[in-house]
Amino acid sequence: MKNIVLVCAAGMSTSLLVTKMQQAATAKGEECNINAYSVSEINNVINDADVVLLGPQVRYQKDSIEKLADGRMPVDVIDMAAYGTMNGEKVLGQALDLINK
Repeated sequence: MKNIVLVCAAGMSTSLLVTKMQQAATAKGEECNINAYSVSEINNVINDADVVLLGPQVRYQKDSIEKLADGRMPVDVIDMAAYGTMNGEKVLGQALDLINK
């Protein structure tokens, strides 16, 4: 099972995106555990992540989260258009591509 962690300012704005990503994963037959957290929670969950995706509103945190990840998993910013339209399929694809690199 792939563990996908989404990070946003408060952990709430990405909840709809999580739902859409889970629907896309089910449709593709991918077993994924997808959760959204606030930036302040990342220290508690990063060790279990296979990939960390940041909402565009917290892209400025990328360097500090990459330091926490210490090369153990990819960290990237969610495409702004995909985030804005809540395109779960596209964001899931981004996460899976990063995991499979």
